[in-house]
Amino acid sequence: MKLTIDGHKIRRKLKKTPIKKTRLASWRALHADTDTWAEEILFKFYREAPAWRKLELADDFRKSMLLLAESGLKSRNPDASPEEIRRMMADMLLGPELAAKVYGNYK
Repeated sequence: MKLTIDGHKIRRKLKKTPIKKTRLASWRALHADTDTWAEEILFKFYREAPAWRKLELADDFRKSMLLLAESGLKSRNPDASPEEIRRMMADMLLGPELAAKVYGNYK
């Protein structure tokens, strides 16, 4: 198999560098405390709900996670201004390097 990186050709022999496969935990193992009747209701909803509703739920989840992250930053930095919190969020979400390119250097 030939790969190119920045115009340079490299070779990768699959036999010499095998890809390690990691087995993920099953749904049951991750949700051992959930009753099976509740799972059945949830799976039925996932099967029958229209796509717009599933996307709406995913967006609600995203907004909740952003609020949770923001409140964590505020609790760890009580004296930070709203602009500083926004910049810290950018560092957390984009990574410091990309956030610096987009918003300029911080501190």
